[in-house]
Amino acid sequence: MASKTTLEKAKEWAQNSYFSPESRAEISALIEANNQKEIDERFYKDLEFGTGGMRSIRGQGINRINIYTIRKATQALCLEVLAQKSANPSICISYDSRIWSFELAKVAAEVMAGNGVKAYIYKHLNPVALLSFAVRSHKSMAGVMVTASHNPPEYNGYKVFWSDGAQVTPPNDQNIINNYYGITDFTTIKTMGFDEAVKAGMISWIDDSVEESYYKAILSKSINPQICKDNGGKLKVIYTPIHGAGLVPCSRALADLGFTNVHVVPEQAKPDGNFPTVKSPNPENPSALKMAVDLMEKLGGDIVMGSDPDTDRLGVAIKVDGKIHYLTGNQIGILKLHYMLSEMKQKGNLDGENYVVKSVVTTPLLDTIAKKFGVEIYNTLTGFKWICGKMNELEKTAPQKRFVFATEESFGYLCHNFARDKDGVSSVSQMAEVALFYKLKGMNLLDALDKIYEEFGFSREDLLSLDYFGIEGQEKISRIMTNFRNFSDNTILGHKLVQIKDYSKGIEGLPKSNVLGFFFENGNQVYLRPSGTEPKIKFYIMIQEREGTLSNKKINAEIKATQFLDYFKAASERA
Repeated sequence: MASKTTLEKAKEWAQNSYFSPESRAEISALIEANNQKEIDERFYKDLEFGTGGMRSIRGQGINRINIYTIRKATQALCLEVLAQKSANPSICISYDSRIWSFELAKVAAEVMAGNGVKAYIYKHLNPVALLSFAVRSHKSMAGVMVTASHNPPEYNGYKVFWSDGAQVTPPNDQNIINNYYGITDFTTIKTMGFDEAVKAGMISWIDDSVEESYYKAILSKSINPQICKDNGGKLKVIYTPIHGAGLVPCSRALADLGFTNVHVVPEQAKPDGNFPTVKSPNPENPSALKMAVDLMEKLGGDIVMGSDPDTDRLGVAIKVDGKIHYLTGNQIGILKLHYMLSEMKQKGNLDGENYVVKSVVTTPLLDTIAKKFGVEIYNTLTGFKWICGKMNELEKTAPQKRFVFATEESFGYLCHNFARDKDGVSSVSQMAEVALFYKLKGMNLLDALDKIYEEFGFSREDLLSLDYFGIEGQEKISRIMTNFRNFSDNTILGHKLVQIKDYSKGIEGLPKSNVLGFFFENGNQVYLRPSGTEPKIKFYIMIQEREGTLSNKKINAEIKATQFLDYFKAASERA
């Protein structure tokens, strides 16, 4: 039987009474307008359910985020949960400030209840870390975070966690994916009305005590709590949640630690899924922190910190000698790890059983720092699902080992073991602690970085991110990876190439992943990786400079990084 065309699929949607009148009308309008391009985008495939969940533009159709694709994803998750034969299965749910997030969270709860799985849902929006913490607190089988993280406003998504509080990993992730694609009829999905399920005890609001326990837990991980309590008011903090879920939890965490001189960007304080003041609510981008930087200059602040909608990322800016500096994700990780290890060593809290986890595309300078402190460091695939998967593995196989810190270059950090995902809330409070520590020594964060570079060597990291949208974009990204997978030259820009690692072959004990690593004789590294959640391909440039003064190292590294960026961009455009 011939496969259906996208237009046929669209007509079926428009005529199916299962879908709401509004949903059918949206698709009918596309058909009437003969908008074939948009029909193709919405119906050429089922919305992809990846190893961590799904993320897409909101809208009607099988390749969009809507209540129907959320129902389908939740049914798939419930089937895997029920397969575990737990006596009283439950799933925790949280959501951020994005458009439809609360509605989609309730839809997910209705499907859970319909399948006999109890749903615990937060009364108000909360970050990723509090979802992970709730899963562990309730001893639930799984968790769901309704979010599209830092994507543009038109996106939303669905992130799946397992019973350990980490994003779901094999074999459960693949089982859920198989379940998802096995659902071909939306009418087979089981649901129970929200109010009915609440009355039946199948949906419950998460108690406030869970949040209180979380705040106490992260406060206990402060390295120098007394310094913060005594001097917290001396650091003027500018914070922005960028219209996301971070205002209440980050303000609370800072206050608990003793930071009383905190100023929130008023125009960005209120949760708003339209993110009206930014092009994209991503604190990795300087433009998203502009209003906070303006407030810092107006008030004479010491540090700007910003978090994304689901508050799992941290961006930082400071002003030094009249110039604004936006720290990279790697630099923030370097500052945090060095602070933790140097202070722990001074207090006698390092004993050879401590460990750190990072992704392979995160600066190798962290490896150098950890090893010099006698701390073991593990490298994983990109993403905190793999980082926390390693934490969970070590918890079982080497319980004597103690977790210290985890990071990836994309502005994600975890400085405690109470949750199993990157935590922007504790990252904000810890960054304030680091900044205060150095301010009391008469140093800013650039001074601190230079001191680290002098001791451990200089490393510069740059990211080239190229967007390729839609069907054509997917094909383009595939061609780029194929071209570099078949790369046969011995050098790039005069740098002798000593090895190409193809992680799709499952090397170094890691799961197979569509990642390439280029390793050069002089220590430089370049990684290529298509994004798993966005229509883009990323190139991670890592330059190591070992000769000359620190000033010369910085200049030489910048030149080489720029050359690499230009080279890979041009090669990608030709693909």
